[in-house]
Amino acid sequence: MDLEARSLQPNVKAVLLAKLREYKSDLNNLKSEHNRLASANSNQAARDDLLESGMADAMSVSANQRGRLMMSTERLNESSDRIKESRRTMLETEELGVSILQELHQQRQSLLHANDTNK
Repeated sequence: MDLEARSLQPNVKAVLLAKLREYKSDLNNLKSEHNRLASANSNQAARDDLLESGMADAMSVSANQRGRLMMSTERLNESSDRIKESRRTMLETEELGVSILQELHQQRQSLLHANDTNK
């Protein structure tokens, strides 16, 4: 277009070249606006990808933490059950020990009484 406008008569040539410069300026403005918007969209897409990736990582970490928490809770419950069972066994053993000591005391008293009657 530029070459065609230069080859025309001088009075038409000046008007066409001015319009041509205006059109080129508009085209450059539109290109820069397009690039700016494309860059913003690209940045937004990259940001969205990063956030989605971060959310996936957070979900994975959260699931991992939940699993570890459940495993720890289960171990704690098992330990509590073992402690309760040990306490029950200890109480039974103590009761048996007291019973044995009482029986031994009675046998001692019987032996002492029998010894006193033999004298």
